Amino acid sequence: MNLNQCVNYHDFEKLAKQRLPSPIYNYIAGGADDEVTMRRNTEAFNQCDLVPNVLRGVQHVDLSTEVMGQKIKLPIYCSPTALQRLYHHQGEHAVAGAAEKFGTLFGVSSLGTVSMEKIAKNFDIPQVYQFYFHKNRDLNKAMMDRAKACGVEVMMLTVDSITGGNRERDLRTGFSIPFRLTMSGMWEFIRKPNWAINYLLHEKFSLPQLQEHIDMKGNSSSIGDYFTNMLDPSMNWQDVADMVQYWNGQFCLKGIISVEDAKRAVEIGCTGIVVSNHGGRQLDGSRSSFDQLAEIVDAVGDDIDVLFDSGVQRGSHVLKALSIGAKAVGIGRMYLYALAAAGQPGVERVLGLMQSEIERDMKLMGCTSISQLQRHHVKFRR
Repeated sequence: MNLNQCVNYHDFEKLAKQRLPSPIYNYIAGGADDEVTMRRNTEAFNQCDLVPNVLRGVQHVDLSTEVMGQKIKLPIYCSPTALQRLYHHQGEHAVAGAAEKFGTLFGVSSLGTVSMEKIAKNFDIPQVYQFYFHKNRDLNKAMMDRAKACGVEVMMLTVDSITGGNRERDLRTGFSIPFRLTMSGMWEFIRKPNWAINYLLHEKFSLPQLQEHIDMKGNSSSIGDYFTNMLDPSMNWQDVADMVQYWNGQFCLKGIISVEDAKRAVEIGCTGIVVSNHGGRQLDGSRSSFDQLAEIVDAVGDDIDVLFDSGVQRGSHVLKALSIGAKAVGIGRMYLYALAAAGQPGVERVLGLMQSEIERDMKLMGCTSISQLQRHHVKFRR
């Protein structure tokens, strides 16, 4: 199988699985505990039907939208994800390049392998910086100051990860950073020599956003230690309100699932929220993001920009979320599989396919712009 044969999410996943060592593939593919929420995230879309209108004159379709003050050409964006250099040696360079080509947002992670400064210097895109809340309050301010200095437009605080989820696939393979593999995990790396060669011969793996704060030379799982020892489980709404005020700009909370929390985000001055359960990688058994979207939009959609992610695999999924009231939809695993499959050409192909699906489905729905997608265009099964 090659890149040109990839026409949907499952094709990219299949090609990524062929090219990645098993521990790394499973790090992308896995969820928490029994992975019930991860599966439900996508299954939930099947309980919602699109209701198209015909004879609307849809020769031309405008896919552009505006979210948190940023004008983007597509209603989808590349959600911030960690450790991208593990999946392909181009890492964030590839994803940012593809996002720039398609005119959409790119999220740089605190656990990213390319610095926010390099992204800002090399790519003309609206940049989102995703970060975590640390026990060291001065470190939190220093990270925001750094983001401000390099022109980051949107701060995105992840609020559903005060501790790491129980990723049992990683426990079985021994996956950690730095690598601390089981014997079977080591054999999987040996079986994929092309990945190993590219990993060793290209830019050295690092976490530039956090390299001053994490000892990557230790024998234990540095990432696990980071979540366990550096992040602050006592984070509360006043802490976040202080950060929103300190940033004094576009500020988004990622990981909102309850209406109560969405309302609190509005009260403390956030300009956006992401309805998300972290792709099912944190609390297994939690409600799917899509099942919660309508309730949250109805409660705060007029007061704050509601974004959405988790489980998106099709253009029709995007249309359903937009019809309910999401301003934009994030994809994660989908572009990571494409990145692993072929670097920047892979990410460009997945964004191109999604663009084509959304545009085609918009025509079939009888809509010429994102703003025309309304609640009457969907109907839930009872």
